[in-house]
Amino acid sequence: MNTKTVKLGKFIREQRESKGISQTDLAQLSRTSLNFISQLENGKESVRVSKLVDVLNALGIKIKVSLGKNEIEL
Repeated sequence: MNTKTVKLGKFIREQRESKGISQTDLAQLSRTSLNFISQLENGKESVRVSKLVDVLNALGIKIKVSLGKNEIEL
């Protein structure tokens, strides 16, 4: 497992739990599957950016991506 995906999964789990949201509810809110959320939180899922953005948006989390001098918010 990649340490970055493990850290990301841990962060998502902590955010989900702090908001009192179940994995099932997060899957529904983000239009993904329960299996995807479980694998994501356990650092086992290779993630498409669009799916990750859907999960983070469902948790109310915004991200910024820096591309050199340019920055975009997702």
